[in-house]
Amino acid sequence: MTPTGYPLDDGRAEYALAFDRGNPVRVLMIPALFDEGHKLRRLCVDTMRRLDRSGIDSVLPDLPGTNESTAELRRIGLADWAQAMAVAAQHFGVTHVLAIRGGGLIVPPGLPGWRYGAVKGASLLRTMLRARVLSSRELGREESAEGLLVEAQEHGIELAGYRLGAEMVQHIQAAAPQPLPGIAEIDQDVIGGSPLWLRAEPDADPAQADALAAYITMAVRH
Repeated sequence: MTPTGYPLDDGRAEYALAFDRGNPVRVLMIPALFDEGHKLRRLCVDTMRRLDRSGIDSVLPDLPGTNESTAELRRIGLADWAQAMAVAAQHFGVTHVLAIRGGGLIVPPGLPGWRYGAVKGASLLRTMLRARVLSSRELGREESAEGLLVEAQEHGIELAGYRLGAEMVQHIQAAAPQPLPGIAEIDQDVIGGSPLWLRAEPDADPAQADALAAYITMAVRH
């Protein structure tokens, strides 16, 4: 497991976590978005470790404006994330892609692979808006998800610790996973257990990582 990076057109470089032994099969892991990214990061890394033991390389890039990135998230749009994933795919010479949850909205074209737990952007926003409403209520402030969404689409908003610009909110609200050639869907019943993104806190589940890595390994070898 090696920290590395990938360059963007504006001269910045973003970090990435890589298991890179020069194997012929190389998987781009596109992380889940926003708070779900934290909840599912351990699953991503555990799956990468298992793929590594099976002779499959993998890379997990940071999205601009998240984790160690120096970019301002409020100035980032969904198209910027999609472009960053396309750049990462080319930079690392990947052969396949595995997109997790909202990561399925920013899959680079032309790569075979999988989407696990694909979700509409509007659903991600609803979840974060509900969490904000509940948090505000505990502090004695009354807000509504509908009113917050209108405000967010016009002026941007802070949700789950992420400061989102109006453009990002608008594009996430309208985004939905589209059928892509060579991209298969992985449902939770294939992985087993309860979805980690529904848990209150980030968690690990070795059995789910085993199942996800086994599914990918079997798929690339048949």
